[in-house]
Amino acid sequence: MDFLPDAIVPCILVYVTNAKDVASASCVSKRWKESIPYLNKLVFTRNIFDDVKRFSPDDIIGHMVSSINKLEELVVYCPFSGSGLASWLSLAGHSLRKLELKMDDNLVDMNSCSRKLDSIGAATNLESLKLWGVNMTRGPKWHTFHKLRNLEIVGAVTDDSNLHAALMACPNLSNLLLLGCEGLTDVFIELPHLEKCKLDFNGIGKCSLTISSPKLQHLEVQGFSGIRVPETQFLRDLIISNTAGRVGALDFGKLVALESLEMRGVQWCWSAIHYMLQLASEVKHLLMKVEFTGDFDALQPFPEIDIVDFFNSHPKLTKFEIHGAMFAALCQRNSLRNVDSRFTIPCLEEVVITVRSPLNAEQKMSTLESLINYGKKLRKMRIRILQMKSSHSSTDDFFEDICKFTHSHRRIVSIE
Repeated sequence: MDFLPDAIVPCILVYVTNAKDVASASCVSKRWKESIPYLNKLVFTRNIFDDVKRFSPDDIIGHMVSSINKLEELVVYCPFSGSGLASWLSLAGHSLRKLELKMDDNLVDMNSCSRKLDSIGAATNLESLKLWGVNMTRGPKWHTFHKLRNLEIVGAVTDDSNLHAALMACPNLSNLLLLGCEGLTDVFIELPHLEKCKLDFNGIGKCSLTISSPKLQHLEVQGFSGIRVPETQFLRDLIISNTAGRVGALDFGKLVALESLEMRGVQWCWSAIHYMLQLASEVKHLLMKVEFTGDFDALQPFPEIDIVDFFNSHPKLTKFEIHGAMFAALCQRNSLRNVDSRFTIPCLEEVVITVRSPLNAEQKMSTLESLINYGKKLRKMRIRILQMKSSHSSTDDFFEDICKFTHSHRRIVSIE
């Protein structure tokens, strides 16, 4: 170490971020110890202090933070106190660009939860903030984070007003990720620079969501029954899922830039499905994994979908993933009765089909053949056999037909 050129040392330090490695290295070489102030990142792993009894984690972290001249990134997964966090950020808050904390908030000690959140406000130059396990039952006392572009919160207990207050302190966000959040019913997000947003909320799936972000490009939401996004001129990727409730009221602006649409969930109102399919007429990638429709609690099958009308309405579709119910809806007896000889599926290149039932086997085989015949650019078809009941009398015959079909078109078709 003592013989290394000065220019090489910073290159090595970039890869030494684990706090335990930093502490060990400083004991090995005087040159290392003298280089510690020039580190720019520290990571304290979950169990780093399990064998340390003499000093508290707060004191050790504080000592290491204070020994660095310009700390830009701090990651703390080990337990810490609100007072400890306030102390570290008073030392390094002016230089920090990225902060990641595993809060592990104890819901019994509300004051400790609030102190931790409030302390983050000292890091006024943050560009990225990631929080794990947050109790935000009181709005954080933050000044405005003008430079913050990325906010990620995983596992939070909060409510509508406190979440809104936290987001208002981050007006220039371009990336927002909220996963495993609880206690929310009516979420309103107004961020003028937001480009990427992923929301995954726990509960019974009856939350409503309104987003006002004119630059939004990617939106992924889970757990909402009603969604309103009026400004969608730049939206390219859209994923809507609800595994606990029913997707009902949807209100989007024109999806002129949309390239990829995924609809997932147990139950969607048919009006919501029809609305999204009409809006997404220019989409290139479409995934439909919705099991049932119905406007009320009773689960209803999909109505018949005319395969010719469907593909004529989505002429740019290149990849199509359909599961169970949607495939069955395309395979109704009348769907291919009056096919114009000029009909083609012009851009379709890949199809992924999940088959869950041998019912209406003849129509399903006819639909598979039609996709091959009319898909002039089709180069890959994957058929997934999922949870098909082997006790049904026609299961073996249907599976044999699929195998024959696969063999006849083996360059294109495969079975999973």
